Amino acid sequence: MTKVLYRAEAQVTGGRNGRGRTSDGQLDLSLRQPKELGGNGDGANPEQLFAIGYAACFGTTLALVGQRSKLQADDARIDSSVALIPIDGGRFELGVELDISLPSVTTEQAIELVKAAHQVCPYSNATRNNIDVALVVNGSRL
Repeated sequence: MTKVLYRAEAQVTGGRNGRGRTSDGQLDLSLRQPKELGGNGDGANPEQLFAIGYAACFGTTLALVGQRSKLQADDARIDSSVALIPIDGGRFELGVELDISLPSVTTEQAIELVKAAHQVCPYSNATRNNIDVALVVNGSRL
């Protein structure tokens, strides 16, 4: 069995119109459908949580990859967008865009760091070949 470094645990009741809590009590949120899906929007939704989680994980991975390359990448700003996309048969899929700004390195260095981080980041590995993930680095789409 693979050694687990960390395990997050959460409980949700009521789905998209319920409540979500982590086992350690650090997150305790009202969940609501966004207005675009017919809800009142007075709470967080899974796409928002995924956007925050992916951006945070990618930012940390980027800093680590930068450190290994002796380049500063811990000042990255990541704007994350997660789209809920209808597909055939009443199904849905996700699409992600990470717009990454790395001010302390050249655009060429930033592109190389982002490509490397995208190979290491657990969210990138979980989504690879499963959903579309677009990367924009210092204004340039990869």
